[in-house]
Amino acid sequence: MARLKYVVNFDRLGMGDIEQVGGKNASLGEMIGQLSQAGIRVPRGFATTADAFREFLDQGGLGARIDARLKELDADDVGALGRCGAEIRGWIEATPLPKGLQAEIGKAYEELTGGDESVSVAVRSSATAEDLRPTPPSPANRRPSSISAASAT
Repeated sequence: MARLKYVVNFDRLGMGDIEQVGGKNASLGEMIGQLSQAGIRVPRGFATTADAFREFLDQGGLGARIDARLKELDADDVGALGRCGAEIRGWIEATPLPKGLQAEIGKAYEELTGGDESVSVAVRSSATAEDLRPTPPSPANRRPSSISAASAT
């Protein structure tokens, strides 16, 4: 699979890709590169990129709405935190993925499963900054996430 804007196969990833796909996804790429030569099986898979996350947030001003909502939040009010989280989660769930991202994920998934719907896959997230030095929490420091899918076969 050619390197795409939104999706990258694990076998094309390494530790230099943490900022684009997160530490866990980059580590899977490293394991494939290092351990497969030793005969150790590492599941194939793909990761979505931080660019995909950013483009998703840019859609319809979603990121700006989230930032504005977080700026007015009283983080010491547990009830307000819950209501804010539910509201933002609703916005995210109601926002469709960009068409280019949908297409790339669909193509990568088809290649991963070979079109066999019985193939088991795992889907997980990996924040791009979880393995980097911590920064104070604020809307401006929101870190992109990456989603990965791996085949169990």
